[in-house]
Amino acid sequence: MTGSLRGMAGELIYAFRVMRLPLLDAGGSEIGKIDDIVVVPGREGRAPRVVGFVASSQRRRIFVNAARVADLDGDGARLRSWDIDLNPFKRRTGETLIGSELIDKVIATGERVSDVGLVETIEEGARRWRVSKVRLARRSTLRRRPNYRLVDWTDVPHLFATGTAMEAEAARLRDMHKSDVAHIVRSMPLAQRRQLAESMDDERLADVLEELPEAEQLRLIEGLDLDRLIDVFDEMEYDDLADLLGEMPQQQRAAILEAMDDDEAEVVTRLLSYEESTAGGMMTPELVILGPDATVAEALAQIRDPDWTPSIASQVFVTRAPYKPPTGRFMGVVFMQRLLREPPSMELRHCIAEDTPVVAPDTIDRAVFEEFASYDMLALAVVDEAGRFLGAVSVDDVVDRMLGAGWRSRHRRQDRSLDARPEPIADAGNAGGAHDPADAADAEIVS
Repeated sequence: MTGSLRGMAGELIYAFRVMRLPLLDAGGSEIGKIDDIVVVPGREGRAPRVVGFVASSQRRRIFVNAARVADLDGDGARLRSWDIDLNPFKRRTGETLIGSELIDKVIATGERVSDVGLVETIEEGARRWRVSKVRLARRSTLRRRPNYRLVDWTDVPHLFATGTAMEAEAARLRDMHKSDVAHIVRSMPLAQRRQLAESMDDERLADVLEELPEAEQLRLIEGLDLDRLIDVFDEMEYDDLADLLGEMPQQQRAAILEAMDDDEAEVVTRLLSYEESTAGGMMTPELVILGPDATVAEALAQIRDPDWTPSIASQVFVTRAPYKPPTGRFMGVVFMQRLLREPPSMELRHCIAEDTPVVAPDTIDRAVFEEFASYDMLALAVVDEAGRFLGAVSVDDVVDRMLGAGWRSRHRRQDRSLDARPEPIADAGNAGGAHDPADAADAEIVS
């Protein structure tokens, strides 16, 4: 039976217990142990947020992004997928480790931090955890056991404070929609953009990069070392990453592919082999793919994952094994509406839609657009000459392509982005009114 991590204070999950849990793969098998919890400050007035966990796996101390954790309960922290990044954990600027830096820390009142209470939240459709309470302990000369009290994190904000103005700005932007953050980043001088990039966590920086034109992506990441680049790229969507690598000089692209995980490098290399203006150049391989013997219940469990975009979660692609692109023979598509109408035990082979269109990887973009318009699709399967499923073009990719390369530069979110634009931040590396030469080029793009 699944254990509970919830303490007596309602929905609290105590960090001390989390840091003794096993790390589980998607199937529930133990692959490591949770050693620590990494938190960053939230926006002004928002609670600190858990960005990941430090775990021991295969005699390595690694970082597990919180977005990769599907469940956190008494059985352990279970991952959404089977893959795991075994690169050594490196603490980033602005991060705080609950176990090694906060637990047992003595504050001004003479009390020590005994534990930190977390709460689960749903943000932008995904499960996240934030700091809610801090348990303090005080030794008494009259009692053998210490006295405990539970306080709000706002009573001890210095425990989670950032050190610099740019770290604070990165923290403030963490909770905004990624398109709004990208617009704010684009309004900054290039030097400040790069400082901000260094202060952002990997997942957030990946989100921002996906919202910027490739030329601006390259300028933003220019100062990051190879290890940091690999960590950030690991959080990007494959199709966006392929577009970015395609704009890099060949030597830099080769070095990055060499440093990447072999399986991921193979996927990206395959995407890079297609022309940008074709179905292969627009498609993504990250989809819900199941075999014909899988049941409706299994399919619904897969598309329920909040990390899938609505266009991807609207259907399940059915293929023969293997189920990772390029798959076995493509059999068809089962749409979510059909899944909701059928009994949970029904096999997907009985639910496949008839006459679902597919395209070849070399199909030109205009022909792809016409297929979407003709069949009212949210995602269109890409199949090779051998009948293998390679990936799918989503309606998001189609809209992005139809709007053209410069649409993000013209886009403005009057309701949120402009109101949230940050105050100018003093740039220690650009004092006295000096300007980065690259800023002139940026100004032309922004205008």
